[in-house]
This record gives sequence, structure tokens and C-alpha cells, in this order.
Amino acid sequence: MSTGAIVAIAVGAVIVLAIILILGRMARGRRLERRRGQARELRQEATARAQDAEQVRASADEATARAERREAEADEQAAKARSESVEAEREGEHAAQEILAARTRHDRAREIDPDTPDSAEREAADLDAQRANGGDGEATPAGAEMPDGSPAGGARG
Repeated sequence: MSTGAIVAIAVGAVIVLAIILILGRMARGRRLERRRGQARELRQEATARAQDAEQVRASADEATARAERREAEADEQAAKARSESVEAEREGEHAAQEILAARTRHDRAREIDPDTPDSAEREAADLDAQRANGGDGEATPAGAEMPDGSPAGGARG
């Protein structure tokens, strides 16, 4: 072989190698660009999902806050109900004490009053009947007459 042919073969080999290198770089560039595009899409998806997750978390936080407010309101209502129950119980106890004091005074009045021949049971029954009828005035003493001339407390037996 002649030197010209060897030089031509060497130049051809260099050209072929250069073409292979250029094509390889171009293919690598396309692969990198494709991977960059995929990475960009993944980042966009990740950003969208993060925004969605943030909205869901905010909604969950609002629901939790509403539930806590309702629970606090329920606790407040329960405390108020307990307080009202205690107050009602106190009022009931006070009413019982007042009833006892009133009966004690009636007993004492009956002991002192010479015109009261009836028993304590009869007077208590008259007071209970008056209270049941909604009367809030003074009881008509046993043995007294009603405005229509009938005896107070009904027939005696």
C-alpha cells in the first residue's frame, strides 16, 4: 500500500471516529434534554401535588378547629347545665326549708291559738290543698267559715 492510501485510510478513520463522536454527543444531548423535560414535568407534578396537599391540610385544620369550637361550646353548655342543675337543687332545698319553717310556724300558731280545735294533720291537708289549687294567700283557719257560710276545709269527720 502506498503512503497516500494509508494517509487516506487514516484520515477516513479519523473522519469516521469524529462522526461517531459527534453522533454520540448529539444522542447524549437528546437523552439529557429528554431527561431534563421529564424532570421538569415531575417537578411540576410535585408542585401541583404539594399545593393540593396544602389545601387538604388547610381544610383538615379548619375542620379540626370547628370540631374543637363545637366541643368547647358543648363543654360550656354542659357546665352551664350542671350549674343550673346545682342552682335548681339549691332552690329546691331552700323551698323545702321554707315549707318546713312555714309548717313549724303553723304548728306554733295552732299551739297558741285557743280557737283552733283541729289537728295538725287537718291543717297540713288544708295547706296542701290550697297550694295544689294555686292559692298563694293566707290559709283560711280551720273552724272558720268561708264567705258563703260553709265551714273552711270542707266537712269534718
